[in-house]
Parts: sequence; structure tokens; C-alpha cells
Amino acid sequence: MNFQSINHIQLLRYAGLYTYVWVCIPWLWNIPEDEGTTAVHLAWVVSYLTFGVAYWAITRDLGKRQPWQLKVPLLVIMTSMTMALSYFSHSGLGSVLMLVIAGVLPWLLPFWPSVVWLIVQNLALIPIMKSQPDYGWLDALIQSGVYLGYTGFAFITSLVARQQADSREEFRRLNSELRATRKLLAESSRIAERMRISRELHDLVGHHLTALSLNLEVASHLVSGGAQEHVRQAQSVAKLLLSDVREVVSQLRDGDAIDLTEALRTIVEGVPALAIHLELPPRFAVDDPRRAQVLLRCAQEIITNAVRHADARNLWLRFEHTAEKELAIHARDDGLGADMLKQGNGLVGMRERLAQLGGRLNIITAKGQGFTLEAWLPLETTDL
Repeated sequence: MNFQSINHIQLLRYAGLYTYVWVCIPWLWNIPEDEGTTAVHLAWVVSYLTFGVAYWAITRDLGKRQPWQLKVPLLVIMTSMTMALSYFSHSGLGSVLMLVIAGVLPWLLPFWPSVVWLIVQNLALIPIMKSQPDYGWLDALIQSGVYLGYTGFAFITSLVARQQADSREEFRRLNSELRATRKLLAESSRIAERMRISRELHDLVGHHLTALSLNLEVASHLVSGGAQEHVRQAQSVAKLLLSDVREVVSQLRDGDAIDLTEALRTIVEGVPALAIHLELPPRFAVDDPRRAQVLLRCAQEIITNAVRHADARNLWLRFEHTAEKELAIHARDDGLGADMLKQGNGLVGMRERLAQLGGRLNIITAKGQGFTLEAWLPLETTDL
């Protein structure tokens, strides 16, 4: 088996589940009898099972982008259950599960909230340990510091893994943008070469064929007999060649639209953490290279905002041609949204690019309702 093919996030989840399962073995092997009433045993079992259910639920979509505020209630339940397990078992078994929490914290909360959570949950162990027989405040503090070291190590290890995963995702996104830009550049180069060839055919070959046809016309009036017949045949061939050259030039000019279909699909494929639902016309082409570049940059900025700022899981991106000879971009995500939108450099740059070509931009958002963007760009000639 190739190690690179393993889903490392799921491996982390199952490692935590393995630790959770083995926590109950020492307690079941040697159930305390001094204070082991049925109620205490039942409370321990309920706390243990509740932790397991909460852990399974909170790690079900581990690694996928989602609002971190939704995970806080489950984290509260898990931390509370570790306290209850330590209290009812009069041991540090419940505290072992804090290693499991520390391992998944970087994937659930931003950095500083997760650090605070890690410290607070270990400090909360002090009064619980103090309640155990033969434990003083100093002993409880030392024990809490030991557990903080264990959980801190697990937290930092998981944090490094999270940062590497984010770096790989960012690299894939930037690589997809680079490949899309390369496709656009190749299309622009192809169009430029077709235009150069068409101009050369029109200006050079067409000019010389026209001059040849005129000279043959003059020659046909200066000769007679069999020579005149050959001159007229040559004149017919020259006119036919001139007609063929004009047809080739027209075909070259008619096919000079820049195809954006592959470039946009390349960008979409490079964002695995976001489900992008892309809708394009059967053949999405633009005549003007500047407009093609603006459209590509707008798509890149929309995707970047959905990934970095909106914490969205889905993005619906649709391009269509309107009756007003404009190209419309409709984008909508299921992210957090915001009541007060502060436009960054990306959105400002998008608005400026559109304005330079006579386009406009409209943004609609509200807290908890995602982010909706609509843009319109006038096109002189569009082949859809």
C-alpha cells in the first residue's frame, strides 16, 4: 500500500477512537469497590458513551471547511465528560481522553481559541484531582502540568499536520490558477498567431494575386489567338486563388475567440476542499483577450473568497450571456456571510477590472446567509 494514498485525516480520527476504546479497559478490569455504587458506575458508563458519541459526531467531517462555532457545543460535551470520567473513576483515565481532544482541536478551532481551550481544560482538572484521596493542591497542580505537557505535544503535532495540509491545499489552488493562466496565455498566443497569418495572407499574398490578376487582364487585351486563351486561363486561376485566400482569411478571423472552458475547469479542479458547481455554455469563448483575463481573474477571486473568508462548503458559479449583450457571472456560497462587509484588495481589484471595461459588480451578503456576487461585463462580440 502506498503511504501517500492513505487519508491522514481519517487515520487521525481512528487513532483517537482507538485510544477512546482502550480507556475503558483498565476501569472494567478493576472496578473500584469502595465507592462503587451502581449509580456511580452508571454515571461513569454514561459519561464514557457520551464522549464517544460526541467524538464520532465532531470528527465526521474532520478536515472539511465548516463554521467552527458549530463544533463548540460538542467540544464542551467532550471536555465535560473527561472531567466526569476522572471524577467518578478517581483516576486519570478520563484525562487520557484530553489527548484525543488535543489531537483534533487544531482541525476544529482557530489557533488562539484552541490554545485557550487546551489550557483551560487542563486547569479544570486541578479541583477534580484535589478531590481524590491523598492528593493536595500541589500534587494536583503538578499532575495537571504533566497532562498539559502530554496534551500540548499532541496538539502541536496535530497543528503541524493541519498547517501542512493547508499548505498543500493552497499549493494545489495556486497551481490550478497557474495552469489556468497558462491555458489562457496559450489561447491568446494561438489567436495572435492566427491574426498574424491572416494579415500576412491578406496583405502579401492577396495583394500580389490582385496585382497578378490585373496584369493578366491587361495582357488579355494585348494578345490574340491561342496566347489569349492561355492568358485568360491564367487569369481564371489567379481569381480562384484570390477567392481561396480571402476565404481562408475569413475562416482564420472567424475562429479567433479565446476559449475559456478549459481554463475555468482547471481552476475548479484545483480546490478539493470546496465543492464548486460550475455552469458554463457549451462553448464559452470571448473575442477580447483583456475581457478573457478579467473573467478568469474574477473567477479566481470568487473561489479564493469562498475558501479563505467565507468558510463555505459549496460554491455555485454560473456564467451566462444576457439579452443586453453582456456576460453575467452569478456566484453564491453557503458560507458564514456577514452583516457588515469590508471589501478587501481582492474585491476592490475585481470591481476596478470590471469598471475599466464598462462592467459592474453587485455583492449581497448577510450573517448566516452566505455570500452572493453578481457581475456583468459588456462584450462587443461573443461566441457562445
